[in-house]
Amino acid sequence: MKSFYYARECDEKANEIIKMLKNKYPDLVVYQPVACESGQCRLENYKKDLDVKSYFSYSTKDAMNDYLENKNLFFKNIIKDYKKLLSEHSFVLVVTFKEFGKLSPFVINLELVKELNLNLVIEPECEELIKIAKNFGITPVVGECPAMAKEPNFMTPMAFESLLEEKAKSNLKTVVLPEGNDDRILKAADKLLKSGAVKLIILGNNKEIAQKASDLGIDLDDVKTYNPGNSSLDDECANALYEARKSKGMSLEQAKELIKDRNYFGTLLVHLGYADAMVSGAACSTADTIRPALQIVKTKPGVKSVSGGFFMCLSDKVWYFADCAVNPNPTPENLAEIASVSAATYKAFGFEPRVAMLSYSTANSGSGVSVDLVKQACELAKSYEGLNYDGPIQFDAAVDIATASKKMPDSKVAGKANVFVFPDLNAGNIAYKAVQRSAGAIAVGPVLQGLNKPINDLSRGCLVEDIVNTCLISAIQAQ
Repeated sequence: MKSFYYARECDEKANEIIKMLKNKYPDLVVYQPVACESGQCRLENYKKDLDVKSYFSYSTKDAMNDYLENKNLFFKNIIKDYKKLLSEHSFVLVVTFKEFGKLSPFVINLELVKELNLNLVIEPECEELIKIAKNFGITPVVGECPAMAKEPNFMTPMAFESLLEEKAKSNLKTVVLPEGNDDRILKAADKLLKSGAVKLIILGNNKEIAQKASDLGIDLDDVKTYNPGNSSLDDECANALYEARKSKGMSLEQAKELIKDRNYFGTLLVHLGYADAMVSGAACSTADTIRPALQIVKTKPGVKSVSGGFFMCLSDKVWYFADCAVNPNPTPENLAEIASVSAATYKAFGFEPRVAMLSYSTANSGSGVSVDLVKQACELAKSYEGLNYDGPIQFDAAVDIATASKKMPDSKVAGKANVFVFPDLNAGNIAYKAVQRSAGAIAVGPVLQGLNKPINDLSRGCLVEDIVNTCLISAIQAQ
């Protein structure tokens, strides 16, 4: 562990812990997200004799203004500064701030504990603070050496977005966006270009795209644009489509006409290597996005069907739900395959998958057509080496340790599941929307799984941030 959040009320005791850390980490720094009114760190008197530097992200006044105007941006700026310090130093001691106008600084500090995924260190005598922290879902480190405490496992929606951006930047890929006539696409392109996380190709009438971008105040100078049916790549794309579909009776003339469809043209750019991934669906149906992919890119070797999952970003964790988008009535073979590809998707983003094969019954407690379907799928899933799964299992037993200890006590997944495979599309789609709307979760997806190359679908009601996240996910899938 390279850092923790220091919340002790008695700053006099700070000297001891700073000395201990300084001995082990000579380049130790102290980070207080919001400076005191004096413009100093609250531990200034206790660190100055030890040659320890301190850093801030905000003055108290600026912090309050940003927090009230745009809470997400406030947290994102702190996350960014913290991660920069973490990359430059062997240990970062993060300390709580005690001043934040009329707002409760401790509650905001608790939010930051989760955003930064840190342990919270509190003195045993601070009973009220300990109680508040526990009510906030944080079990503080009390009366023990904080450097020896178990690392926490918080993952907030903003932290997940930050993770996506970091992973995308680590291996830059090109994403093609076919719907260049949509303002949301251009606004998302602007955000992506400013982040430096992906390269972009946008499809549509070049002059119209340029005019829209100008009207929106967006600079697209670093973006390639192609107008399908009137571009330098038309002949190459038409020939590639003809070769891919001539066995199905397609003529070259038909291929030349079909490449005018932006989804076909975009898919062909991925197929031919001009782009690494495609994101579409802001103005077209899922079928319009998937059809060219199935005809041209096709599924991975050994994968029989495409499925769609959602990253469900809850307040301090990220789950994965599948299939919520594609297969209405999966067979046992489909379900076993969905479990395997969903685990691979989740793992690709840095998480360790524990897959729950969901049903209305746990283990052998019930029977019925749906339960038997999941039981068969679980048997077939044994053929997927290294897949950590269990089922049939009810949702409560999958996520709650106490329930799991009663219903499935010997399971390695029960009570700790993070990837959830639903028995059919009806259940999956209802569940993800119910969690999204009732729990305030951010649903990122659908992430299409099983294709040879990443082609991902958007909802027609998508927001700019949805497009940004889907592009980042697609770029990561292409790595």
